[in-house]
Amino acid sequence: MLIELILALVVGVTIGIFTGLMPGIHINLIGSMLIGVIPTSPFFLSINSLYFVVFIVAMAITHTFIDFIPSIFLGCPDTDTELSILPGHKLLKEGKGYEAVMLTAYGGLGAIFLFLIMFFPLIIIVERIYDFLRIIIPYLLIIVLILLIFSEKNKFTAFSVFVLTGLLGTIIFELDLKEPLLPLLTGLFGSSMLILSIKNKIQISRQNKIYEKITNLKKPLLGALIASPLCGFLPGLGSGQAAVIGNSIIKTDTKGFLVLLGATNTLVMGFSFIALYTISKTRTGAAAAIESLVGIPNIQILVMIIITIALAGILSFFLVKILAKFFIEKLVKVNYTTLAFCTLILLTLIVLIFSNFLGFIIFIIATLTGIYCIQLSVRKTNMMGCLLLPTIIFYLF
Repeated sequence: MLIELILALVVGVTIGIFTGLMPGIHINLIGSMLIGVIPTSPFFLSINSLYFVVFIVAMAITHTFIDFIPSIFLGCPDTDTELSILPGHKLLKEGKGYEAVMLTAYGGLGAIFLFLIMFFPLIIIVERIYDFLRIIIPYLLIIVLILLIFSEKNKFTAFSVFVLTGLLGTIIFELDLKEPLLPLLTGLFGSSMLILSIKNKIQISRQNKIYEKITNLKKPLLGALIASPLCGFLPGLGSGQAAVIGNSIIKTDTKGFLVLLGATNTLVMGFSFIALYTISKTRTGAAAAIESLVGIPNIQILVMIIITIALAGILSFFLVKILAKFFIEKLVKVNYTTLAFCTLILLTLIVLIFSNFLGFIIFIIATLTGIYCIQLSVRKTNMMGCLLLPTIIFYLF
């Protein structure tokens, strides 16, 4: 059984590398495909479901490390890494793209050790307070929204972006659409940024493979630790919002913010598995896939999840070092505008394949909305109103 578990871990890490590097391919998509295939396949039905749990957790944790590479090098973020574009691109243009990626990787590695320390006390705390927390969820979300808006210099513009994308998300979720998040989030955070990169004809300078020793970890890790449990247990909030909340509490510089982003990305994913165990709620697609396969995990499965998180996280840290160096070697040899254009075509094809023609129309609308919002010079995390506003409306009404 040990060999099979190790194999499941290795396969999960491998697929996590693929989903992290491939724009538009999210672990939620792989998870939904897996859930759809397993009940209809005698071969998959014959496999112990525990192996699938290890596979999904390893894939999800690896994805949280690797997806910063295309986010920073290509400007094509996942929904959890959209905030990395501005500080990441700032360092990329200075020839420090490798350092930017490694800052997020050190944040993720620190998050793994924090998670191992905090998961047990968190289980006890959440089990005792969640009944009360559930009653005030919409009001907590509104408080988070107010904090996010008031952290902006141009508060009215930030609120307008939130409302605009929130209304877009609310309308789209009312449609009978397969994979509605794919065209919505890919348009808002992926293709919009790529089009602006093509328009501005961004040129990438030669990148330095050596970076300064990373010592500024305490403050960003503390900020991630404070904010991540909140976003891991509340619906509609992701690691982008956790990063903004954490940075509002514990102020950091540009490099510290990238560490904080890497930490929150991993912590929110880890805490989503704890949320499944403690409150029987799914806060990520990976947790939802596990629930579909084994129901609410028992203590034995939870222990296996924790071990998988630790092993996959440590392995992913070293994989990031290797893959980031490979990327910077290739990046200076290709035309960045051509690369962005090819990536845009790939995203369009993915949307057409998985979300059909209606999804393609939504993709275009979301892309235009994203371009408009990005040019308003407020944080792109305000565009997560597309998820937050529908969630608030659902709990209030």
